[in-house]
Amino acid sequence: MTTSSQIATGATQITELMAGMTDAERASATPCTEWTVADLTDHLVHTAANLVTMARGGSIDWSAAPEPSSDPVPLWTARTRELLTELDAGSPLPAGMVAAELSVHAWDLATALGRGTDDFDQTVAEEGMVFMSANMTDERRGGAFDPEQPAPDGANAYERIAAFAGRTVRRS
Repeated sequence: MTTSSQIATGATQITELMAGMTDAERASATPCTEWTVADLTDHLVHTAANLVTMARGGSIDWSAAPEPSSDPVPLWTARTRELLTELDAGSPLPAGMVAAELSVHAWDLATALGRGTDDFDQTVAEEGMVFMSANMTDERRGGAFDPEQPAPDGANAYERIAAFAGRTVRRS
């Protein structure tokens, strides 16, 4: 069972990646071929805001474009704090869904920045994978996720969930 503590850990891992980015890295490519690092961090902030809305019982439009930000850390921190408050208050939003979203994009961001995920708390991605493997069928992948790719031998939980989400994962 995914806990808000695991979600907080996953959010913190992403915060640390964002906080360490340089301006040059923000222009770098990501494993999501249509996004730069700046696009990915804007997506993360937008996703966190959408998850807060969902946690409060609201409906969202996943196709809406995120608001660009030159400094995503304060926005990310505020949105994830709101999300954790809602989860702690008993929101019916599946925490496993949140763990999956954080895990896939943590891998995306770490990979784009040339960092690994071996030092990340693997339980966050493991819980995300439980949710994704139970809920994401080929029909539900839509345009957001490519077909599952093979995970390399020795892949950690973040690499496995990224491969499940259609990313090409190479173990260094």
